[in-house]
Amino acid sequence: MRHNPLSVSNNQQALNVKRRDFLKHSALGVATLALPSWSLPAHSAAAETKIVPGLQLYTLRDLMAQSVADTLKLVAGVGYTQVEFAGYFDQTAKQLKNIIDSEGLSAPSCHQPLEALQQNLDGVIEQALVMGHRYLVLPYLHEAQRQTLDQYKALAVFLNQAGERIKAAGMQLAYHNHEFEFIQLSGTMPYDVLLNETDSNLVQMELDLYWVIKAGLNPLDYIAKHPGRFPLWHVKDMDNAGDFADVGKGVIDFKPIFAKASQAGLKHAYVERDHTDNKIETIRQGFSSLSSLLT
Repeated sequence: MRHNPLSVSNNQQALNVKRRDFLKHSALGVATLALPSWSLPAHSAAAETKIVPGLQLYTLRDLMAQSVADTLKLVAGVGYTQVEFAGYFDQTAKQLKNIIDSEGLSAPSCHQPLEALQQNLDGVIEQALVMGHRYLVLPYLHEAQRQTLDQYKALAVFLNQAGERIKAAGMQLAYHNHEFEFIQLSGTMPYDVLLNETDSNLVQMELDLYWVIKAGLNPLDYIAKHPGRFPLWHVKDMDNAGDFADVGKGVIDFKPIFAKASQAGLKHAYVERDHTDNKIETIRQGFSSLSSLLT
């Protein structure tokens, strides 16, 4: 929000109050100050070539809506060096790129809704190139978009077409699953349609481990059947009731899944939790657990 410049000192004071208020209500500021120096991002050429813990920013969407710059600063302070965007929060791609650069962050991927891919693919590609994204991910289908198997078949055709254009721009299209893709329609599992009727060179998958397991299936079966198809993972845990939990605090045994990371073609792994009452604990716990899994 832009304030009327009554005076330089008054305007600066207002900005300082706004920042303090953000830090107070997010509870991130205090936690960041308490972090030991070894948890701050280490930047090197080698770090860019290995898989490092990333954060899907949907986890912090409420904070992003308050202040994109402050939220990204605090994410970097926890130790993350990679983020995945789920919306740009009224920022231009150039503005966001300047922010992540200043915090030593990169954004290998970004979620884009189906409507944007269908109606403004050129604009999406242009923004992604400014941001330095390497993957554009379709994150979700609304209920009306997933009623029939024919809709999934038509989606596969579109994804191949969009994937070809995205590939020509030097990036990769991917599809992110939830639970509903594993509910059979007309005797066929929709996720199998998307896997089998898209070109693996044009359309890859962002594997949400929680939702596969929530559907009663095993991610290892998909990795074995479709090696190299899953370069992006969402890592979130499940509690005893089947609801969300912080990574490492739930019942999912991630170790055998991460043992097959190479077979899956994993390039980027993101901590995510759709709903959490303690955002700072979620992202700090996620960073610690995912760091151990990637070691």
